[in-house]
Parts: sequence; C-alpha cells; structure tokens
Amino acid sequence: MPAHIIGFNEPGATHAALVGGKGAQLGVLSGMKGITVPEGFCVTTAVYEEAIAQHPALPPLLDQLRALQTGDLSAIRETCAQIRREIEAVAVPADIEQAIARRLEGWGTGQSFAVRSSATAEDLPSASFAGQQDTFLNISGAAEILRHMHKCWASLYTERAVIYRMQQGFAHHNVSMAVVVQQMISPDVAGIMFTADPMTSNRKILSIDASFGLGEALAAGIVNADNFTVSHEDAIIGRKIAIKKQGIFAAPENGTEILALPPEKQHIPSLSDKEILTLARLGRNIEAGMGDPQDIEWCLADGRFYILQSRPITTLFPIPPNPDNGNRVYISVGHQQMMTDPIKPLGLSFYLLTTVAPMRTAGGRLFVDVAPMLAAPASRQKILETLGQSDLLMKDALLTIINRGDFIPAEANAPNAKSLPPAFFQPPIGIDSDIVPGLIRRSQHAIAALQKDIQTKTGPALLDFIRENCGQLQKELTDPQNLPVILTAMSAYTWLNEKMAEWLGEKNAGDSLSLSAPGNVTAEMGLALLDVADLIRPFPAIVAHLQQSDGSRFPEDLLPFDGGETIVRAIREFLDRFGMRCPGEIDITKPRWAENPAALIPLLLTNIRNTAPGESKRRFEQGKQASENMERSLLQRLQALPDGETKAAETKHMIGLLRSYTGYREYPKYAMISRYFIYKQALLREAESLVQAGAIADKEDIYFLSFEELRDLSASHKPDASCIRERKEAYRHYEKLSPPRVITSDGEILNGNYHRDHLPPGALAGLPVSPGTVEGRARVILQMESANLQPGDILVTAFTDPSWTPVFVTIKGLVTEVGGLMTHGAVIAREYGLPAVVAVDGATRLIRDGQRIRINGTDGVVEILED
Repeated sequence: MPAHIIGFNEPGATHAALVGGKGAQLGVLSGMKGITVPEGFCVTTAVYEEAIAQHPALPPLLDQLRALQTGDLSAIRETCAQIRREIEAVAVPADIEQAIARRLEGWGTGQSFAVRSSATAEDLPSASFAGQQDTFLNISGAAEILRHMHKCWASLYTERAVIYRMQQGFAHHNVSMAVVVQQMISPDVAGIMFTADPMTSNRKILSIDASFGLGEALAAGIVNADNFTVSHEDAIIGRKIAIKKQGIFAAPENGTEILALPPEKQHIPSLSDKEILTLARLGRNIEAGMGDPQDIEWCLADGRFYILQSRPITTLFPIPPNPDNGNRVYISVGHQQMMTDPIKPLGLSFYLLTTVAPMRTAGGRLFVDVAPMLAAPASRQKILETLGQSDLLMKDALLTIINRGDFIPAEANAPNAKSLPPAFFQPPIGIDSDIVPGLIRRSQHAIAALQKDIQTKTGPALLDFIRENCGQLQKELTDPQNLPVILTAMSAYTWLNEKMAEWLGEKNAGDSLSLSAPGNVTAEMGLALLDVADLIRPFPAIVAHLQQSDGSRFPEDLLPFDGGETIVRAIREFLDRFGMRCPGEIDITKPRWAENPAALIPLLLTNIRNTAPGESKRRFEQGKQASENMERSLLQRLQALPDGETKAAETKHMIGLLRSYTGYREYPKYAMISRYFIYKQALLREAESLVQAGAIADKEDIYFLSFEELRDLSASHKPDASCIRERKEAYRHYEKLSPPRVITSDGEILNGNYHRDHLPPGALAGLPVSPGTVEGRARVILQMESANLQPGDILVTAFTDPSWTPVFVTIKGLVTEVGGLMTHGAVIAREYGLPAVVAVDGATRLIRDGQRIRINGTDGVVEILED
C-alpha cells in the first residue's frame, strides 16, 4: 500500500513521486549534516490521488482542460475555476484525517504551521515551477490545516500553474500533488540565497537577498531587500543596503500581516558580516550535497539559521567541460554560424568531426576555448581583430575579461602556434584568377566521389567510411589556400571601409563594392528561386493551388497543370543544387529542403506576390552597376588628393581583391552542407534497418546518439531506449536556454556592450553591416516557414543563415539579434543592397510585430517610430 503520511526523516521522504518536488528536497536537506530544517511531514500524493479518484465530477473537467491550448485563456480560466471548486469539496477519509491530527498533537496546541504545495512536477533541474502552486503560512488547528491542504491541492489548477505546465510540456494528468506541513518559524530575518550569481551566472559568486520578517515579503515584492555577494574565497565582495519600511509577520490568529518597521531598523543591514558568511557556507554545503547551484529559502530566528527550501537554479546555462580546471574562456560557435538553437547529439558529433578548433559542447551548443589565444600576445591581437570583423559584442566581452587582468593574464612566451591555425598569420594573397575555381573544382570532385562510394556501405563499415570522409572534409576546409582566400577578402573589405572613411569621408564603402560579386553561391540561390517564381507566375491555376496546398505531394502535384512539367523540372533542378540547405543547416539532423520541398512554397508565393518578372537578372545587374559606379567615383576622388595616384592604385588593388575573393566566403559552408546531406541520407537508410531489427523505435532516434554511440549500435543492435529518452528530455530543456556569446569556466556570462554616445531616445544599437536608411513595418519572425512578408517589410529575427536568403529578395531591411560583418546574413544583405543592422540584443523582444521602425545600416541604429 502506498504511504499516506511521511516525516522528513522517514523512508520515502526523498521520493518525489510520493512527496512531490518540494517535499523530496526537504527530505534530502533534513539528512544533511549541519543543516537545520523546521520539522514537519508530507501528506503524500497517494492521499490526493485516492481522494480525486472518488470524485466523479473531475474526470470530464480534466479531459476538457487537456484539450485546451495556451491561447484559450478564458476557457482555461473558467475550467480551472470549476476544477478548483470540485477539488476543495472532495472528502478525505476519516483515517487520514485522524492520522494528520495525531501528527499535529506532537507539537502541542500552540504550534502553528506552514502548509505548502509540493507537486511532482516542481523543483526539477529543468523547470522550477517556483510560485506556481500555493503556500499558506501560520496555520494552526487540524481543521484549518485540512482546509488549507485542500487549497494546496486545488492550486495545482490555478491558471498560472496550468499555463506554465503547457509551456513546459508537462501533461496535466501526469502531475500529482503532495502537501508539506511544516513547523512555522517566526524569523527575525528571512530571504533567498542563490549559490551562483543570478545576474552573471558566475558559479563562484553567491548572492543573498535579506529583509526583516518573513521571506514572503520578498516573493510578494512589497519590500526592498538588502543584497550581499560573497566570493568563493569567503569574502564579502558586495553589499547594497535597502530602505526597508515594512515586512510580513505572523498574525495573532491564522495567516500573516504587513507591519511597518520601526525607523531605527529601516536603514540598518539585516545581517551582520558574521551571519552573512555563516549563511554563505551553509549555501555552499547545500550546493555540494545537491550537486548543482541552488536557489535556497532561509530564515534566521534567535541566532539560528533554518533552511526552508532548496531547488535547482534552472536558468543557468551549463558550463562547457573543463578537464584541467584552469581558467577557460569559451566563445559561442552558434553566434558565429548564425544558428543559436540547440543541436542534437548526432549533429554535435558531426561538427566536432569536421572542425580542427578546440571545441566543447554545453547546453546543446558548441563553444571554442580561446583562453590559449588570449594568453599569447600575437594570437590575442589576431583573435580580437577577427572577432571585431564578425561580432563586436563578442570582442567587447573578451576585452572586458582581458582588461580585468585577473582571469587570463598575458603570457609573453605562450605558444602562438597552438592557439590559431598558421593561415591566420599569413599575409594576404594577391589576385589570382585560378585559386577560387581550383578550390571549387577539387571540392566538387570530392563530393561526387563521396556520393558514388557511399552507396555500397552499410553497418559499421558505413560509419567508418563516414568518419574517414569527415577527415577529408576537414582537410579541405583547412586547405592552406582556403582560409587565406577568405581572410584576404575580409582584410580588403576592412581596409576599404577604414581608408575610404579616412581619406574621403565615405562610410562603409566596402558594402557597395561587394554588390553582385561573382561566385557567391548563397546569393545565387536566392536569385535562382526568383527565376523559379517567374516560371510559375504566368499560370494562375498553379498559384491558386499552391496557396491552398498542404505541400504533402509538392512538387509532383503540379504535374497535371498546364506548365506543370516545366515548373516541376525547374524545382527539381533547384533542389539538386540547393536542396541540402535548410534553416539551422549546421545541425545534420535538421530537415533539408530536398526532404521537405514544401518549405519552398511560402518563399515562392512571396516572390510571386512581391517581385516583378525578371527581378533576378535586374537585381544582379543593378548591384554590379552600383559597385562599378562606386569604384569609379572613389578612384576619381582619390586622384584629386595629395599622393592621389598612390592612394588610387592601392584602392584599385584592394577592390580587385574584394571582388575576386569575397564571393568564395560562402562556398566552404555550401560544400560542407553538401557532404552532410549525403552522410545523412546514408545514415537514415541505416536507421531504417535498425528499426527493422528492433534496435530503435523510430529512425530519427539516431539523432539523439553521438556518432560513436551510433557506430556501436550499428554493430551490436543492442538498444538503449532510456539514453535516447533522456537525450530528448535534455534537448527540450536546452531549447528554452539562450546561449551566451562568451562564458567562462566559472560560469560567468558576458554578452558585451556597444559603447556609443548620442543615440536617439529609445533607439536600439547594433552592428551596421549593410548601408542605407529605410523605414517600414517590422515583421518579427522566428521561423522562416512562417515568413508571410509584404513589400516594404523589415524583417526582424533572431538570426539568419544561408537558408533565409530567398526571403531577402522581398524585404526592405533586416534586423537580427545575432551576426557580424562577415557572417552569412551580412554578406548576403550587402550582396542584395539591403540595409541591415545585426547583433541588436533583444530585438525580437523589444520590437513588436507590426510596429513601424527605421533602421540605419550605415550607423547601426534601429528606431521604433510608433507604439
């Protein structure tokens, strides 16, 4: 029989399925040496479930609630109110009431209690559910405790708790409720302690909020708290003393009351230094016992600290692994690659097989350890220069660490050769018309050979073949000519921007000079889809069909229409060349356009609606002409300057470098993604055989295994369903986290700042990557598939990768939260002459869909013109 009442120190007290999250944590805390927890017991989930099962009105109401969505607010409110009324009316068996009364008799008649909800979905590592269910303080008498126990049960169905569960992906019928009945402490001081700094996430800084009276005053927001920060070395490193005018205290009868504090207490610290350090040590001990940074509720009464609750801090981003325990600095690969979503384990494996950089994984993302680069003077300067061209906020974050001087000190003899590839230190190459075609030709031959050779491979031999081929891809990407081509284009672009501004006052000249540069495979993709739209445009029946199509048979469903064969052939040709692309394409597990051609339908319809026939050729020619006009103007103006002949000659050479090599910037990723798709197709064929053998339930389960785990599974056919299930749960948690640009081995997160004066009031600062000033309607879009854009719209999104390129041909401007001068979105924005501002922190949150905004892609400013 399941237990009905369990004391904090009794068997079962740490089983969340019986006592809920809060109760289980109290059970663990009660067993920790040196930790004082007010005594109490749990009325277990068995009591709740047995009571609910005997109430016939509840099942249909719960079924009704399950059918609702988060947007059905009025229906949720009404249904929840009905459920709460029914729960508060359920009967509790007499033997349970008597058992609770007997427990209470042990404290005598004068003792009051806290009656606290403890749901099974609560205080979890991935979801805290903090404040979602109810707590009642200073309750005395068995009858009142039973009444408030019912209120705790009913609070499982408050609107806030129900919507939180929906958002977190918890099914209502899988959540149960226990109730904690705990000795009430009337404290002198109470508060909250975070064993990791909640502002910076630094795991070596502990933060304490404290005020006089009960801690509920802090949770309710009716008092300002004192704040104390303590270092890992047991030093108080910060204190802010608030004016504390009132507090919450136990009322003479049941409940609490708000009382004014006497004037002499309003300005003094609520804790002494000795008390602060004592509390901090308790926090560190609890963190060590729990295994993770903790959010701890505490109180101080008669000189003794009581721990009332401890839960994991669920908002902290995980720290990349650090085997040697030295000071490390990690930069986000996702911010460089314009894909900050989490990557599934197989996708992470492939990126790690491909790169030569010292990468780590955390929170489903990739990070590069740049500590060695920052320690060595030469590589320090080089990495800052490179990041300055790609992500100014990341550069500023690293400068913050460097300027502090206490985390990564410069080492004069640090080995530069181990810090950055040698190509970073090579001088720029000259103009050579054979380099880029040669690199592309060798790559295409290698891709064709891979496509042919992989067809005969199965089982472990397939995985071994792919691992070897990834090594060849890695060599191709690190070819001694490959990186210098890209770095030379970047250097020429930077030189032109700096020198033209210095000599002629011309801002962002490199942007105009980059327009319609030859050989940009990503820009060609957007123009190619415009050509497909031109083929569809003359056939209204096909357009109408696409507008109502579910896409399940696209493009073959167009064959019966007049013009269908020609259009399907064009779409197939487009997919043959670009079908390996998709949003988030650096994750091999993401569905490609070739796998889901229907993703192209909204892009084609947008092109048909928003562009005129022949837009592809017209756009390219306009860009080419604008570039030639800018070059001619610059050279003429330079000739008139002192030493003008030399300046003009240097500038013409740099323009030649930029035009010759900047288009190639997009090719290496295209080649990598081409190979990824070939690997993926072969692995999915292998996954089908694993499904047939019973090794996995679904072929996409392989996405949640590392490469080596998949290789082992392919050899053994021995399944590990629990591993795949845990990986899926972890991935869902990672989706809720925002990756930092920079994180240290202490867990400190640094996102950098723009240092600008004289911004217009309310303006948002960003990085200017493509010049021009435009006004238009903001379309805040997070998924490319939902992009329903109109002429004159300005796209506001978190990030763009090459797959977003077809959207660029129909918008007026671009704003992203992530990006840099040389990231793919910036390159294509310049290619299409599209004013763009990137790295605008919080843009999708601060700008509302439909607002009219002005973006200045020359100065990096976004203004909101109307509410």
